[in-house]
Amino acid sequence: MNKKIRALQQRKAEKVAAMRALADACAERDMTDEEQTQFDALQAEVGSINASIERETALAAEEQSVGIQIAEDARIEVIENRATDPRRGFQTFGEFAQRVRAAAGGGRIDDRLMLGGGGPNAAAPTTFGNEAGGQDGGFLVPPQFASEIFTLSLEEQALLPMTDSTPISGNSMVFPKDETTPWGTDGIRAYWQAEASVATATKPKLGVSTNRLHKLMALVPVTDELLDDASALASYLPGKTAASIRWKTDESILFGTGAGQPWGVMKSGALIVVAKDSGQATNTLTPTNISNMISRLPVGSFGRSFWLINPDVLPALDNLTLGNYPIYMPVGGGDRAAGGSPYGMLKGRPIVLSEHASPFSSQSDISLLDLSYYRSITSRGGIQTATSMHVYFDADATAFRTTFRVDGGPKIENAITPPKSTNKRSPFVTLAAR
Repeated sequence: MNKKIRALQQRKAEKVAAMRALADACAERDMTDEEQTQFDALQAEVGSINASIERETALAAEEQSVGIQIAEDARIEVIENRATDPRRGFQTFGEFAQRVRAAAGGGRIDDRLMLGGGGPNAAAPTTFGNEAGGQDGGFLVPPQFASEIFTLSLEEQALLPMTDSTPISGNSMVFPKDETTPWGTDGIRAYWQAEASVATATKPKLGVSTNRLHKLMALVPVTDELLDDASALASYLPGKTAASIRWKTDESILFGTGAGQPWGVMKSGALIVVAKDSGQATNTLTPTNISNMISRLPVGSFGRSFWLINPDVLPALDNLTLGNYPIYMPVGGGDRAAGGSPYGMLKGRPIVLSEHASPFSSQSDISLLDLSYYRSITSRGGIQTATSMHVYFDADATAFRTTFRVDGGPKIENAITPPKSTNKRSPFVTLAAR
């Protein structure tokens, strides 16, 4: 039933109800001349409405018979189907890269590169003779391919997923912070209360920390021979770009200065450096080193922590025992199946081998970290890419430039002072040089 018929029936119901009210009012007497006039007028209107309903019903039936039934507020819209496709109509990343290369070289611009709408817009290729990619001759990678690059950048035990990460839409984010402890002298505190005594009031001691996104860039030159092979390019370019992003991001989470890049845990005031054993020889690692490092974690952090170790340290783990019991359990011990690391477990926590760790026997060749105490932000827009034929023109190569915006820093500025010990605690513990 269409809208017009429903409206007519509603009007008819109102008129019939008014007629019923008049009739009920005169149930015990005759209608007055005025009441009869009103009743006759309502009856005439009902007749007119009935005629309109019959016309609309007949018309609706005819429209139904020919398969046409159009609502009054209906409209026809035409959209470009490729605009809603996360691949923007490209079958592979290699095909996309080849079309970018052709456009950057002054050739015909593929319509798919110019798709806008709700997704990323193609940069207007107004100038091709420039010496850099940027907005001139640059195109944004379709969202699905950008997502694939970002996913690859988080593989192989990357550190960013281990942090407390927040995607943001703007350029910065302000987070509240509270570094007070339950046993401290400030912040929210509880007191034993005697009956009818005045309560001791306390208040939170809150601060703020601001993270501002920094731009990370990967520049990948690709030979024209490789560009000619779309299938090879599809596997080569995303992997190389992701590897570059992953390396720089992890390095900044560990050793970043905070100037134009994230603030690394090894540069923060919260880092605890555990001293070597008295008289310990160089190029050695002892069970005491490991136990001392674990003891410096805050209570509750051990279950979230992992060992970050330089690969050169791995042979020294085989000799670590407490009495007759080993504290290092290699993969053959079955702990990979129990959710451990492919490199085994040390004192029950997974090992992450990393070239970011310092050389064996140097400070930070082995660290124990709980990165839930590290806050990171990333751009919700994800990864963007542009291209230039001119950077490596003499090498017959095209440069693909990928940018990724990220920032981060420790949630605490200083190590935690415990209530009944002189040894401070921190989620970021590393071993001193031996």
